[in-house]
Amino acid sequence: MKIEILGMGCPKCRKLYDNVKEAVKETGVEAEITKVTGIAEISGYGVIITPALVVDGKVKVSGRVPTTDDIRRWIK
Repeated sequence: MKIEILGMGCPKCRKLYDNVKEAVKETGVEAEITKVTGIAEISGYGVIITPALVVDGKVKVSGRVPTTDDIRRWIK
């Protein structure tokens, strides 16, 4: 599974990264977690408000930090 955190590194982006790491740890799924900071790459997903979360190429949320529970449901 490939999980991408879209954002420039703001506090909300860092919180999203932490929540993703926790959800992956709790579920035990094998996932590659990457940060995407380039504006061109971010806009390529159609995202205009960060942070955003992409799981296997699909944008799950943008403009807010989802809870760890939300992320667990998306990656199971």
